[in-house]
Amino acid sequence: MKDIKVKDIIEICKGKLICGDENIICENFSNDTRTIKENDVYVGIKGENFDGNSLYKQAFEKGASVCILQNNEVEAVEGKAIIIVEDTIKAIQEIAKYKRSFYDIPVVAVTGSVGKTSTKDIIASVMSKKYNVLKTEGNLNNHIGLPMTILKLKNHTAMVVEMGMNNFGEIRVLTNIAKPTTAVITNIGTSHIGNLGSRENILKSKLEILEGMKENSTIVINNDNDLLHNWYNENKQKYNIVTCGTNNQSDVMAKDIKIMEDGTTFNYNNYKVKVPVPGEHFVTNSLIAIGVGITNSIDVDNIIKGIEDFKLTKKRMDVSKNKNGVTIINDSYNASYDSMKASIEVLSKMKGNKKIAVLGNMFELGKYEKELHEKVGEEVAKNNIDILITVGDTAKYIASKAIDNGMDEKCVYKFDLKQDAIEKIKQIAKENDIVLVKASNGMKFDEIVEKILN
Repeated sequence: MKDIKVKDIIEICKGKLICGDENIICENFSNDTRTIKENDVYVGIKGENFDGNSLYKQAFEKGASVCILQNNEVEAVEGKAIIIVEDTIKAIQEIAKYKRSFYDIPVVAVTGSVGKTSTKDIIASVMSKKYNVLKTEGNLNNHIGLPMTILKLKNHTAMVVEMGMNNFGEIRVLTNIAKPTTAVITNIGTSHIGNLGSRENILKSKLEILEGMKENSTIVINNDNDLLHNWYNENKQKYNIVTCGTNNQSDVMAKDIKIMEDGTTFNYNNYKVKVPVPGEHFVTNSLIAIGVGITNSIDVDNIIKGIEDFKLTKKRMDVSKNKNGVTIINDSYNASYDSMKASIEVLSKMKGNKKIAVLGNMFELGKYEKELHEKVGEEVAKNNIDILITVGDTAKYIASKAIDNGMDEKCVYKFDLKQDAIEKIKQIAKENDIVLVKASNGMKFDEIVEKILN
């Protein structure tokens, strides 16, 4: 692997060296002074609440050897290198693109409205049976997280990255940095529909992933998703597409699906596959991982082992019990109509006494806000959830629609504050009950989980 030096960064980013040796090797990058280690490169990023450029001296004190900043008002520091660039975010994107160019390895990029992180986790586990895999940690999938992931490439022989977006053009930026050899689209749902206006526009924005790929590269899709299925039928002669599904006839299909408390099983081509997480949506994610594994020449036995071994990123369908014997499903990281529906279905099929859904606001839905919250309420009623607790102004639509669809009004509680919901859960949740906790990340429902677990 070619070393990246200070002088390379200056050339790539059209930067200016304020002080220091231009031959310093830049190996490890960080934009967080709390994680700086000896000889790291610190990148100052201006955020909404503070300006990371102002922390360069602190970064040097922690051991950084180089700082990349967009603030001209800095003092030279003896024995250290300071590079000034016009935009530090664009700088790390350019450096990441440069580093990616050194690696002739499989790169799998995962996007979609929901299920990106769990699908990424399953794929990375499958790929690790053949390759030394670098993967996106957590959901660091944006214009900062993706390049920072790529800058961690060392002796890896494959990479699995997640690509998120809120608007048009964002996936385009990411795919042209990562240059995927295999692309995955998990589904086209309603996440960010408030920004993009329609599911058709969401599909267009997700398909930007193809722009960073070479001709004849493979794209793996969920063929049960209506818009992806239609796109496949219209484009199957144009692209190398691997289809996965349980309903529509696909290249990779599951049969005999059985959902249990501790996981899900299905048959694929006479192989029995065990997914260590309950829920039919994880079957689809696993089928996609099989498609990716086959595309990257991994034998089926190792693919199945990879699926069995995978571990979910935290706050996604984390199942645990508190001291009172109450099972808690922590799915608090994020929420859309599609992921709410999937989680409610899992709750309804789990074995226990009362099934309690604690649901909060879903964000970025624009004019569809009321309609999509109401659709969640319909799912709550349809799946015979015993008790519904909502928190937040728009989550009240969930409660009202659940009642309209036949749920007993006495079993529905609407709160404005999380603390009120916590007190109600503690009051009504007993041994062998199951509590699902889910909302958009901004609702910080992990605080509810923490309080009812302890």
